[in-house]
Amino acid sequence: MPVFSVLSTLLFFILMPVPRALGYPTISPCRLNQGTALCNSYGFSSVPSDLPQQIEELFLNQNFVLMLQNGCLSKYPSLRLFSCASNSLRQVEEGAFSKSPLIERLYLADNELHNGHKQFAQSLRSLTNLRTLDLSRNGLTEDMVSDMLQNLTTLEFLYLSGNILLRIDETTFRDVHQLKELNLERNLLFEIDGAFDHLKKLQRINLAFNSLPCLVKFEMTQLTVLNASHNLIEWFITNSDLAETFQLETLDLSNNKLLFFPFLPTHNRIKSLLLANNQIGFYSHLAVYNSSNWTTSIDYYNVGKNASNITADLWDERLHGNMSSVELLDLSGNQLRYFPEGFLQKMPNLYWLRIRSNCLESFNLTADMPTTLYELDVSNNRLTDLYAQASSASELSNLTHLNLSLNDIQNLPPRVFTTLPSLSTVDVSYNTIGVCHPSEVNNSDSEVCAVWTNLSSLKQLYIAGCSIQNLPPLAFKGTPLTHLDLSNNPDLLKYRLDKDSLSGLSETLQHLGLSNTGLEHFDFSPYKHLTFLNVSRNLIWEIPKSLTTLNLKLLDLRHNLLSTIQPEYATALAKRVQVVYMYGNAFNCCQLEWYRTFKESKAIQVMDFAEVTCIDLGNQRQKAGLFDSAHCGGSSSVESFFWYILLFLTVCLSLVGIAFIYFLTFRPTVLPRAIKKKCWRHTPY
Repeated sequence: MPVFSVLSTLLFFILMPVPRALGYPTISPCRLNQGTALCNSYGFSSVPSDLPQQIEELFLNQNFVLMLQNGCLSKYPSLRLFSCASNSLRQVEEGAFSKSPLIERLYLADNELHNGHKQFAQSLRSLTNLRTLDLSRNGLTEDMVSDMLQNLTTLEFLYLSGNILLRIDETTFRDVHQLKELNLERNLLFEIDGAFDHLKKLQRINLAFNSLPCLVKFEMTQLTVLNASHNLIEWFITNSDLAETFQLETLDLSNNKLLFFPFLPTHNRIKSLLLANNQIGFYSHLAVYNSSNWTTSIDYYNVGKNASNITADLWDERLHGNMSSVELLDLSGNQLRYFPEGFLQKMPNLYWLRIRSNCLESFNLTADMPTTLYELDVSNNRLTDLYAQASSASELSNLTHLNLSLNDIQNLPPRVFTTLPSLSTVDVSYNTIGVCHPSEVNNSDSEVCAVWTNLSSLKQLYIAGCSIQNLPPLAFKGTPLTHLDLSNNPDLLKYRLDKDSLSGLSETLQHLGLSNTGLEHFDFSPYKHLTFLNVSRNLIWEIPKSLTTLNLKLLDLRHNLLSTIQPEYATALAKRVQVVYMYGNAFNCCQLEWYRTFKESKAIQVMDFAEVTCIDLGNQRQKAGLFDSAHCGGSSSVESFFWYILLFLTVCLSLVGIAFIYFLTFRPTVLPRAIKKKCWRHTPY
C-alpha cells in the first residue's frame, strides 16, 4: 500500500469524532456536588444538555442565556431549583418548564423579563409546586407582575425588588394566598391601597426605598417584620380599634419624614423600633397655649376613598401605644429636645437606647431610666449638663456601654461613672472633661473632670479631644483598661508624661491612642501586651527603642518628623509588627535602608507603601519607591572616601590658583626672579 494512502487512513481515524453510541462520556465544565450542578460564569448561551439526569439543583447564573426554549429542562425531570440570574434573559417560551413540574424555587433576578412578559407568565402556569420566585431587577410594572402571579397559589416567598412598580392594590396579589415573605424594596411605589389585606399568612414585608407618603390604619396583625425605611412617610397610624394582638416584632421606619412618634398598636409584641433619621419631636410643651392659633388635634382624611377620618389628640400619650415589649429603640438623627415625663418608664424591657444626633441639652442618667438598659448612646447632642443621683445610679446594674461623645458637657458629677457597676465601655470624647484624682474632687475651683479609678468593670475608655493638659499620678489605678484613647489632646504631652499616670495598665493595656498629643519620647517597654498603637501626628524624630520590643498588630507612625529608621530597629520592627502606616514623614532619600528592609520582609505590611515620600539632595519630595539611590553618589565607604579626597584636592588647587594670581597682581617681580633663580642656573663646563 502506498505510504500516502496509509497516512490518509490513519488521519481519518484520528480526526473522526467518536459517536455517542459508543458510550464515551462528554466532559462538562460544570461542577457537580450531590445533586447540584454549578454552571455559573461559564459562557453558556443555553441550558447545558450533558448533565446527569438526576440533578435536583441547577445554577446557571452570569452566563449569556437570552432565551429559555420549550422543553429546555426536559432532561432533568427531578429539578427542584433552577437559577438563571444575571443572563440578560429576554424571553421564556410557554413550555420552558412544562417538563419540570417539581421546581419549587425559581431565581431569575437581574434579567430583562419585561420583554415578552406574557409568554413568561404563561410558562409559570405549569409550576404547580412553586414556593419561591425571585424576579428582582427585571424592569417589571405592576400590570406585568399581576399577570405573572395568576394562579400561583403555592407561592410563599416573592422577591420583586428593583423594578418599576408605582401603585399596587388588592388585585396585584389576589392569587398568592400562601405568601409569607414579600420584598418590594427599591421600586417607585407611592400607593399600596389594600394590597396586602387579604394576605393573612404574610409575615415579612420589605417596602424600603420607595416613595410612600404614609401608612395609616395599619391593621396587618399577623405581620412580624415591617421594613418601610427610606420612604417619604410622615404618618404611621395603626387601627387602635382592633382588640387583637399585633404580632409585629420589628418595625423599621428610619429615614422617613415622620414628625410625630408613631401611633403604635394598643396590643403588640414590638421588640425593635427603628426611627432614626426622621424629624420626630415631642410637642406637649405647646399644649399649654390656649390661644386660638394653636391646635391640639389633627384630622386625617382618606382622600382616595373619602371613607374614614381620623382625629388625633397630639398631646395624648395613649397614642404612643403599648411599648412594654420594646428592647431596641433607635431615635438617632431626629429633633428631640426632651422626653415626656414617664416616657422611658413605659419600656421596662429596654435594652438598647440610641438617641445620638438630636437636640438634647440636658440628660438625667437615672430619672425614668429602665434598669434593664444595656447600651446608651447620647452622642452628638447639645448636652451641657449631665445629671445622676448616686443612689439611683447603682440600679442601672446592666448598663455596659455608654457614649456621651461630641457634646459640650460643662457640668457632671465627677464620680458618676464609678457608681455604675457594670460599665465596660465609656466614650466621652470631644467634651471639655478633664481627668481628676479622687483627692481633687472636692476642690470647688477645679475644672470639670471625671474620676476613672477603681472601676473594676471598665475595659475601654475614649477621652480623645477633651482638652486634657495633664494626667494626675495613678489616674487609672484599679481600672483594668484594655483600650485607652487619649488622642487629639495636643497639650497632653507638651510636658513629659509622668510615668506614674498610666501606672497599673502595664498588664492589661492592648490598644493605646496617642495621636496628636505632642509626643516626642515615650517608654513603651512596660506595656508588653500592646497590640494596637497610634502615635501619628506627633513630634517623633527617632523611633523609640522600646517599640522594637513589642509584638504589635498595628503601628501608626504617620505625620511625624522621622528622617530614617536605624537598620537594627527596622529589622526588629519587620519581625514583630504586622501592619504599619508611615506616610507624612520627612524621610531622607539617601537613608532608605529601612524601606528596603520592610519591602523585603514577608511579615510586615506597610499599608501606605506607595504614598511614602522622601526628600532628596535638592530638597525635593520624591516617591520613596521610585527614588534611585545612585543619585546619592553611592552608599559604600570607599565611594564616600573618594568624594572626600576629591573635595580636598579641589580646595588645594583653588588655594594654589589664588596664590598665583596674588603674586602676579601685587608682586610682579618676585615670581620671575624666583623662577630665574631656580631654573636658569649657569651650566658648568
